[in-house]
Amino acid sequence: MSLKLEIEGVMFSVVSGYAPQVGCELEEKEKFWLDFDEVMQSIPRSERVGADFNGHVGANDEEVMGRFGIQERNAEGQMVVDFAKRMEMAVMNTFFQKRQEHRVTYKSGGRSTQVDCILCRRCNLKEISDCKVVVGESVARQHRMVVCRMTLVMRKMKRAKAEQRTKWWKLKKEECCMTFRKELRQALGGQEVLPNDWTTTANVIRETGRSVHGVSSGRKVDNETWWWNEEVKECVRRKRLAKKKWDTKRTEESRQEYREMQHKVRVEVAKAKQGAYDDLYARLDSKEGETDLYRLARQIEMRRTCSTLG
Repeated sequence: MSLKLEIEGVMFSVVSGYAPQVGCELEEKEKFWLDFDEVMQSIPRSERVGADFNGHVGANDEEVMGRFGIQERNAEGQMVVDFAKRMEMAVMNTFFQKRQEHRVTYKSGGRSTQVDCILCRRCNLKEISDCKVVVGESVARQHRMVVCRMTLVMRKMKRAKAEQRTKWWKLKKEECCMTFRKELRQALGGQEVLPNDWTTTANVIRETGRSVHGVSSGRKVDNETWWWNEEVKECVRRKRLAKKKWDTKRTEESRQEYREMQHKVRVEVAKAKQGAYDDLYARLDSKEGETDLYRLARQIEMRRTCSTLG
């Protein structure tokens, strides 16, 4: 039985196989393992895979096993080990030091053994954090449940860096506008008439704009922090430094300093937010604020439409 799962973008295949037991014909066992090889080879190497088998693998210390197996290996267990070598897998039950009660998977009368095995690819061993038998949870009267814990490392998506933009909006200020004209005239050699080559002229205008007005940082503006002022930014910076100091030293003094900065940031954020909204409402009530009012209405309508379509 094979089950394929997608977990946060990571493909994971779980394969369960009940190999022929002791007493079955050798031909039947060989056919089972040939079929199982085909199933495993059909799973891409990029996918995680876990397999569940049965066989006495014993306590032999080999490249595909740990040092914590139980008893001796039988012929069926050797087939499991040979399969693990072919597929570059590892028998996880034998890699974790547990009490014998947490390694025994089959118990009947006075007989206890480790007959059920969980395998995973050796390249993914670092993702396996535990493998043990859950005592008391019985699938059948003699068999016990084996649990393997795997921690999948999710790849973080890199944020696309926003392109730096020239701060052309500063031209709204008369002083910046006069400075830009003066610098542009000097860059063009004092000519009043623009050169015929538009490409050269455009490059000169862009370079002058960057030098006079500056460029943006290239980071996208968070909609929730548009109202931050210099006081808030400074408090946040100091809070981060206090947090770093508390993480490093773990003293009562550094802890108290960090808590004080947290409180101060909350106060400054509340003040700045209230002031920003007061200014916004005052501007919207004026004649000049009509443009901003229409822009906000369009943004709200667009968000509502997008959420409805989503």
